[in-house]
Amino acid sequence: MANLSPSKQPPVSALGLDVGRKRIGVAGCDRTGLIATGLTTLEHHSFAATLEHLRQLVQERQVQVLVVGMPFRMDGTLGSQAKQVKRFAQRLAKALDLQVEYVDERLTSFAAEQFILEEGRSPSREKGTIDRKAAAIILQHWLDDRRATLVHHTDQREPATSQSGSVSQVQHDAQRSEAQV
Repeated sequence: MANLSPSKQPPVSALGLDVGRKRIGVAGCDRTGLIATGLTTLEHHSFAATLEHLRQLVQERQVQVLVVGMPFRMDGTLGSQAKQVKRFAQRLAKALDLQVEYVDERLTSFAAEQFILEEGRSPSREKGTIDRKAAAIILQHWLDDRRATLVHHTDQREPATSQSGSVSQVQHDAQRSEAQV
């Protein structure tokens, strides 16, 4: 398989969002598009306040795309929460003049809770950290898929395979990213 080095990949700046009713976990990536890192957790009080916080991050990090976790039901269908997240993400993208892409976020909060437990901490006391780690998992999944797609388009002779779909690989990558913070 062709190996597309970071220097040959087009630079990307993305924000990953884990949108909940009370909080929004936010993650960012390095300009090479290799590593996602949890940045912050926003308390969601109003659209205007959330928009202002995100606008600052978008400007500081020169963000090009929002990557939003889509809370599909376990059977793969869109429930009411997923529809609310999609409406919210579309509103944000329009207000920030950014494109939005969606990633299946099933089990990302569970994976983030497992990281907290492995660190010997209580998930019930770490809700903001869980949201931030879940956002990093969501963004890492998107980055890995993007990289695999770029490799596939660079070398059509051999099919590219992506491990980003496996929860364990996504968890490992996100955990490695979070350890650097």
